[in-house]
Amino acid sequence: MSFLKIFSGKTPEAHEQKGDELFAADLWGKAKVEYERALDKLDKTVPPNDNLKSRLQKKIHRAEASLAHSHKSIADDMLEAGFYDDARELYVLALELTKDVQLKTDLANKLEQLDFQMSKNIEETLVDYDDDRGEAAEPLPLESGGQSDEYFTALCGALPADIQKAYRSYGDNFKKGYLALNQGDFVPAADYLSRAMQENPTAGSYIPLELATAYLNLEKHSEAQQLLEAFIEDQPQALPAYQLLCEIFWEMGAFDRAEALLASVPGKLTESVAVYILKGETLFHAGNHKGAKEFYQNFFRTYDWNEPVARALAKTHEALNELANARNLYREIMEQCSSCHARIDPFIKQRYADLCFDSGMLSSDILELYLSLAQELPANASDYYEKVSRIYAAQGNHAEAGRFRAIAEKRAQQ
Repeated sequence: MSFLKIFSGKTPEAHEQKGDELFAADLWGKAKVEYERALDKLDKTVPPNDNLKSRLQKKIHRAEASLAHSHKSIADDMLEAGFYDDARELYVLALELTKDVQLKTDLANKLEQLDFQMSKNIEETLVDYDDDRGEAAEPLPLESGGQSDEYFTALCGALPADIQKAYRSYGDNFKKGYLALNQGDFVPAADYLSRAMQENPTAGSYIPLELATAYLNLEKHSEAQQLLEAFIEDQPQALPAYQLLCEIFWEMGAFDRAEALLASVPGKLTESVAVYILKGETLFHAGNHKGAKEFYQNFFRTYDWNEPVARALAKTHEALNELANARNLYREIMEQCSSCHARIDPFIKQRYADLCFDSGMLSSDILELYLSLAQELPANASDYYEKVSRIYAAQGNHAEAGRFRAIAEKRAQQ
């Protein structure tokens, strides 16, 4: 290695990889900086790498787009709280970053409305918080045709081909019941699915599984249990039935019955990760947290990394008050997601951020996690903004602390 190369710093590829990790963690501003550093390094290298240059430019644009949406979301909340100057600054930044025509139009409209408000010195904002992000979608009508058919097709599309075919053959009452079930309307779901089961009495039907799900949500455990036990006799390979039946046994405190059920799982199904987790969850629900911890740790001694098992182990660490272990495991889950460019589950981000926050780790990275969570889970935004306020206060930035405290109070009143 040449003397000069020792002091040349990171390669463009190293900056790109760091940017990818930051982007996956929703730290879009920092990701943009890393991509720009990579591009700057690349411009100084010989010979030129046009493919890498094009890729970096696209990633910069993608980071800018995400950052623009983030700025707009925070500006909406600042506007709602009455911080017009700060909201305007963020809207302008978002407008400079985005290349999306529709977003540009939306931002221009926001700025026009904001300027009108500021000129009239109106205390309350005229712009509502983005309803399409914070409000639950209206349930689709249960009548056949139009959107309902499209929604049913989309739901079935996530199922194995043979089950898709079966679900499409069960008729209109099943379709209505299945739609209602997936919209959380459990009373009509149970009614329609009961009718569908009468219309399709053949052995091997999957209707009892869906009806049992509706009953379980209605806390009709006995009815659900009867359906599931009969269903498993016809469909012993149907893993979701074991999951639902275990939930009933856990609720009843019948942990020995859950263990016996899982011991009866046939063939290779017993080696699946899902069944492994059900066995660990049975220990957990029985209060044997140390046993559950050892059970999950044995998995990692034998097999490779598995996120669902890691999540179960992290939850078990929390139950044992081993909070540092839980925090480290949640961080590892996030890092694994970042390394494969997968979206990080907001639940994992929140558990990691909350454990850091509770332990006094009030860094800017945790602040940014809460800001991204406020966008992903707007129903909890008041709590997230309150924690952002407290982090700013701990860092000595009392102006920002005051702004976000007011935003949190405003969101709490909505």
